[in-house]
Amino acid sequence: MRRRLGFLLIGLIAMLLIGAAAVIALNLRDEAPLPPEADAPFAATPMQIERGRYLALAGNCAGCHTVRGGAAYAGGLGIGTPFGTVYASNLTPDRAHGIGSWSAAHFWRAMHNGRSKDGRLLYPAFPYPSFTRITREDSDALYAYLRSVPAAATPNTPHRLRFPYDTQAALAVWRALSFAPATFVADDAQSSEWNRGAYLVEGLGHCIACHGARNVLGATQDKRGLSGGLIAGENWYAPSLTSKREASVADWETRHIVALLKNGTAPGASVSGPMADVVFRSTQHLSEADLTAMAVYLKKLPDRTPAPTETPPQRRDAGALERGARIYDQRCAYCHGDAGQGVPGAFPPLAGNRAVNLETPVNLIQMVRQGGFLPATTGNPRPFGMPPFGHVLDDNEIADVLTYVRSAWGNDAPAVTARDTMRR
Repeated sequence: MRRRLGFLLIGLIAMLLIGAAAVIALNLRDEAPLPPEADAPFAATPMQIERGRYLALAGNCAGCHTVRGGAAYAGGLGIGTPFGTVYASNLTPDRAHGIGSWSAAHFWRAMHNGRSKDGRLLYPAFPYPSFTRITREDSDALYAYLRSVPAAATPNTPHRLRFPYDTQAALAVWRALSFAPATFVADDAQSSEWNRGAYLVEGLGHCIACHGARNVLGATQDKRGLSGGLIAGENWYAPSLTSKREASVADWETRHIVALLKNGTAPGASVSGPMADVVFRSTQHLSEADLTAMAVYLKKLPDRTPAPTETPPQRRDAGALERGARIYDQRCAYCHGDAGQGVPGAFPPLAGNRAVNLETPVNLIQMVRQGGFLPATTGNPRPFGMPPFGHVLDDNEIADVLTYVRSAWGNDAPAVTARDTMRR
């Protein structure tokens, strides 16, 4: 026993030494030391501050760094991950708790290298793997704007992560495997409009943070692009933007993509869940030129629609279909129609709807349980919404009605079970 404990102690010491070495050595690639003038006063111009305000909207910074009812950018919002909860930090110019003592160089290092003012490695819940691509000019504009918002003396909430994920050593190893600072490089084979869209989608918009698949370490799999992924901690699935079976817009008209990003609704489509918040807080405020650039980029994403496979006909429980049809008639048909046809401009059709036919039913379960609400936008100031049914339908009933909807009117998606609903 004593010998075994000795080996465990030696192993633990070795791990700590390796982790410490990783912190010191593995995370300095492409990271020059801060210059002596890093703490020089920063004189922002009104134009720069306004530019930063716009960029903060483009990055939806307030979405994570503002809690409901709290001061703007004062942090405190918990972001769920498979490893615990990370809390967004205070970005106001408060010197004790925010970035009031930070220089523009410190802020740039956080955006580009994922490192705090004191040198600590930042958790990638702050999406610096995407922000690393933005220019120094845009970083300085963001810094100028954040320095102009009212200071809030709101202490930062400590992260609640399980061991060893709460250590800098573990984070250093993660970064060594999953992160390298980068810059956006324009593609000369594409138009300037496409390149602007790529800069926004891949960088400040950090779309891959939701629409990208992640590996077992929680890192986005960049090679798979915007191929869809489950949003950790929120139980929503961000559908693939590269698959025509899910959310590809390759065959859409550009103006309809712009309408979806600006208004939250377009012919045959609408946003819900976390994307509704993105439209409300971010994309509806962007210029027509930037929205068009994003649309041009999204239309040209490579098509990665899986090849169709021959599968045996779906077997569905007749009793579940009968119960589901009865619930649909009582709860859903008034808005969505007897044949799932919906009402144009008000209630989306369910027949042939890609969101209904997704392989995973997670979004439908969330919609039925919690309700679905479009964002209020200038182009759609009084959107229709779907009330929650989680208080009147149990897990089995939700499974039954969704199984019915996913098999009716030409839909052909896997049945939903009570086990599916209990996981959400």
